[in-house]
Amino acid sequence: MTAHRSGFACFVGRPNAGKSTLTNALVGEKVAITSSKPQTTRHTVRGIVHREDAQLVLVDTPGLHKPRTLLGERLNALVRETWGEVDAIGFCLPADEPVGTGDRFIATELAAAHRTPKVAIVTKTDLVDHQTVGKRLVEVMRLGEAVGIEWAEVVPVSAVAGDQVRLLEDLLVGLLPEGPTLYPDGELTDEPELVMCAELIREAALEGVRDELPHSIAVVVDEMIPREGRSPDNPLLDVHASLYVERDSQKAIIIGHKGSRLRDVGIKSRAHIEALLGTRVHLDLRVKVAKDWQQDPRQLRKLGF
Repeated sequence: MTAHRSGFACFVGRPNAGKSTLTNALVGEKVAITSSKPQTTRHTVRGIVHREDAQLVLVDTPGLHKPRTLLGERLNALVRETWGEVDAIGFCLPADEPVGTGDRFIATELAAAHRTPKVAIVTKTDLVDHQTVGKRLVEVMRLGEAVGIEWAEVVPVSAVAGDQVRLLEDLLVGLLPEGPTLYPDGELTDEPELVMCAELIREAALEGVRDELPHSIAVVVDEMIPREGRSPDNPLLDVHASLYVERDSQKAIIIGHKGSRLRDVGIKSRAHIEALLGTRVHLDLRVKVAKDWQQDPRQLRKLGF
């Protein structure tokens, strides 16, 4: 009988390399928010893959980048801290972009984590032809040679199309130590519901805003309380959340003309929150200005960073 394996693997890579989408594809549920904007992920979101022979706990980290703010420095520190605590590292490089200076920067940093096996994952293969995928795989192999990394595996995947996602799962499981299950069966993430709800609201708020705005948006769920006087078969949960931006001009963008954008954010995020919690939700959103919060240690603590 094959021994049961369990352990942690994390995905790293520059911003927008497809790490969150890959996490969701492996888990089979939405446990990490996704966006076309870089620096979407701000927390280490753990997604749990349950198998008869293994339990793979995925740690989805923020994208490693050259920081311009105190927030950026803290996100980078979070990534490096995670590398030292996992059993395997998946380095994500998108197939639709050539290997660049950002990838070399991360690979050089990764090379210092000598003991942890590393899998190179060429993501987003559905966006390019087979010839481009082959070219990218060669670049990745050469990158490893240049910085002194011997890849445990090099695998191309498409999380969107589902191509080779299960193969990647098998490869990661093979790198885990033998051990018992770490989380109860059926549990898909260890993120608190308040954090998950806040992330779903922020994901909705990121859609369609100007390029500089995503870095300036933070969301805090202030309270979640069952509506009093409702019958047990028709419950309603009141969710009160605050969206923080850094300037009054950004507040106007989030709210939109006569509140149209904020209404859209509420409609989209409420549907996801109801699916997550399995109950009807009344969502109350407020937009607040926390001036230059990304550079203010006190404000960062208040917002959970």
